[in-house]
Amino acid sequence: MAEAIVVTRSIRLDPAELDETFMRASGPGGQNVNKVATAVELRFDVARSPSLPERVKLRLAELSGRRMTGEGVLILRADRFRTQERNRADALERLLELIREAALPPPPPRRPTKPTLGSKIRRVDEKKKRGVVKNLRRGRPDVD
Repeated sequence: MAEAIVVTRSIRLDPAELDETFMRASGPGGQNVNKVATAVELRFDVARSPSLPERVKLRLAELSGRRMTGEGVLILRADRFRTQERNRADALERLLELIREAALPPPPPRRPTKPTLGSKIRRVDEKKKRGVVKNLRRGRPDVD
């Protein structure tokens, strides 16, 4: 049995939960790109994962955006490197970073504020001064 992947102090992933598929990478790489399947597609079923708390699953869905399917499967594609091993490590590290970010406490809600009376007055005064300057720039028509 493979050893658990440590994400945080309280979260550990079973490697059996991860599904890796290999394919040919796109882009430059010479003959290597046409012969060797170095790109990695890492799939992680967030919705059915027993390793993640419910709040982390919800936050992960928010953070993942288009990378998460409708069924709750997170798909990460890694093809930056020329070797399969480095791409596997890259995909896994990106997954772990995403889970770590989702495990952090959510940001506090924004409390809307109102401008102070002083700032309103300063704003209006500046607008008036600006209007005066613009009016002075207008050429006065010669009256003959």
